[in-house]
Amino acid sequence: MHEFKRPQFLTLINRLKENPQHLNFVLGPRQVGKTTLVVQVLKELTVPSLFVSVDEPDSVGTTSISDLENLLPDWDSIPSYIHNQPRDESWIVRKWKEARSLSRKSEKGFVLAIDEIQKIPNWSETIKGLWDADCRQKQQFHVILLGSAPLLMQQGLSESLAGRIETIHLMHWSFSEMAEAFKFDIDQFIYYGGYPGGANMITEEKRWGEYILNALIEPNIEKDILKMQRVDKPALLKKLFYLGTEYSGQILSYTKMLGQLHDAGNTTTLARYLDLLSKAGLLTGIEEYSSKPYKRKASSPKLNVLNTALKSAGSEYSFNEAKADRSYWGRLVESAVGAHLLNSKNYRTQIYYWRENNFEVDFVLKMGPKLIAIEVKSGTHKPNLSGLKQFKDRFHPKGSFIVGEGGIPLSEFFMATGEEILDME
Repeated sequence: MHEFKRPQFLTLINRLKENPQHLNFVLGPRQVGKTTLVVQVLKELTVPSLFVSVDEPDSVGTTSISDLENLLPDWDSIPSYIHNQPRDESWIVRKWKEARSLSRKSEKGFVLAIDEIQKIPNWSETIKGLWDADCRQKQQFHVILLGSAPLLMQQGLSESLAGRIETIHLMHWSFSEMAEAFKFDIDQFIYYGGYPGGANMITEEKRWGEYILNALIEPNIEKDILKMQRVDKPALLKKLFYLGTEYSGQILSYTKMLGQLHDAGNTTTLARYLDLLSKAGLLTGIEEYSSKPYKRKASSPKLNVLNTALKSAGSEYSFNEAKADRSYWGRLVESAVGAHLLNSKNYRTQIYYWRENNFEVDFVLKMGPKLIAIEVKSGTHKPNLSGLKQFKDRFHPKGSFIVGEGGIPLSEFFMATGEEILDME
């Protein structure tokens, strides 16, 4: 059977073929295939390597990636001190020294990969010290660090490792990837989203929904946010997430959110919690477009899940029921379009919405001076283009187009990359 490889496979493999110059960071939300990608790359390179995970017990006598997939430790044969070794800065140092020793014996190079690095306190300072020491002695080997909590990883990157890193971002799977790997059609992608781990469960909707809720949403919130960030009101953050999935594709002021959540919090707290959910790859708030930046920050957010599975799994709609309710399906389509724009954009592109009086544009893309206006239409009625017209008259965007009924077909739009979307007409 053909083994599917994400596009970032070639990016990482090419970096590892170069002389070691930077630390390689593979970042992204939970369950998007970071570990699988690195294992695929190390198998392809066939150079000596050491793959370790903060979540797993140390294996005994295994340093080759070729054995990794078949490694099922005999737990009774592993000494208890290995089971219980604390995952702290000293553990990183031990693994680094092991890799350093192995690299000196290799003529083909060496790769050390550490998964879930963000779970170790002060990981970035420890990595910085070890990397700098090897650089001074000109004894670098390739290092890959993997993390499923982007908010914490980014904090470490900005604080300690500036100038020493190259990142590879793995976002949620696109329609083209889900279609190629799992034969999803466009309606299945809109409802079930882009989580590869649940793709083979969609014929059992109850099982699929429980997988999304229990294996993805809860660990994301509990392990990647609440345990690693100061959150004074964890119940409020959880309520905000589920409210956001319900209202995904809609504009909702922070004041109205507080009214819906029945909590004595404040709008500043909600804005911070929404930012944490966004950095964890769950839910974001899109700002309103304005030529004046301070107005963008003060605007009511347009809520958007970053993977439509997060909305569908928590809803009361089955796949067929969602398709039959044109109003609900329209919001789901708009959420899918927003998620695709957010997941596929490059670092220079900003995503907004626009609204003034009764006029509205669903999405506005800005890259430098370039503006693109996008309206999403999923119903059978004649599209209302008054919002696009008003936006064009005021801001003179480079381009504007409709996605869906009367415009670019959804299947064509979802197949496009972020760069290709910026050039659509």
